[in-house]
Amino acid sequence: MASPQAEAVKEQLRAFAQSLDPNAGLDEMRASYDTFATLTGEPDGVRWTEVDAGGVPAIWADPERGATDRVVQYVHGGGYVIGSADYYRKFTGHLANAIGCRVLNVDYRLAPEHPHPAPVEDSTAAYRWLLAQGIEPGHIAISGDSAGGGLTMATLLSIRNAGLPMPAAAMPLSPWVDMEGTGDSMTSRADRDVLVNIDALKGMVDAFLQGQDPRDPLAAPLHGDLQGVCPLYIQVGDDETLLDDSIRLADRARAAGVDVRIDVFPEMQHVFQMAAGTMPEADEAIDRLAEWVRPRLGLA
Repeated sequence: MASPQAEAVKEQLRAFAQSLDPNAGLDEMRASYDTFATLTGEPDGVRWTEVDAGGVPAIWADPERGATDRVVQYVHGGGYVIGSADYYRKFTGHLANAIGCRVLNVDYRLAPEHPHPAPVEDSTAAYRWLLAQGIEPGHIAISGDSAGGGLTMATLLSIRNAGLPMPAAAMPLSPWVDMEGTGDSMTSRADRDVLVNIDALKGMVDAFLQGQDPRDPLAAPLHGDLQGVCPLYIQVGDDETLLDDSIRLADRARAAGVDVRIDVFPEMQHVFQMAAGTMPEADEAIDRLAEWVRPRLGLA
């Protein structure tokens, strides 16, 4: 049974969803993300520093006594049209504390001003910058939530296509990897997911793709060739309309020979991990991420 805190978060997500009315102005929708960011508790002992990561703005989250030669590159959610690195300061602080290393929180460009492929270009540029700073690829993991989970996968494909060394691991959270919304859970979970629905997704797709191919693997990694991709750890809530995006991604990755773990959290909503520091299920999920990725980064 979900915790009382999870039920409270569910109501907060319901209120946030109402602010994402497609008829609202873009500025209003972007400002509403503050409601989503307030789900996260304040982490202890983290220092944030803004940085230019190869021409892409980003924010370092540095935990006390954390490793400085290991990095998690994080790409935030928001359907490619809203959200920012600033809204994810606290969340990436919790990741940094749990894993025990720096987190580079990438502030990639958003649609409709900057449609596909701007986000994947920015994320790949940030990864190139990390390599140029002398960080070993085996000491880097990439993670992101929702659209950022899809962007995590797209970045891996972009890295491979560019002939760059693959990072040690990737952790997509509730990844959005299908621009056409064809998963069965889009309907089977429609009455349980209080945040994500097909109509809202269609509006974000239109802004993000602007008529481009919805099956371009760098926009919809579900359609990509996943051979050679680094180990994946996928987390998703069982009450999500995007549940099948995660399940199908895991199946396709396994079929391509990728080492995959997927955890489906009962009764959890989309990107429930955002409630780190305020909800036990979110804290447990982050602890699982840390336990899985630390040995892959050489932190065990």
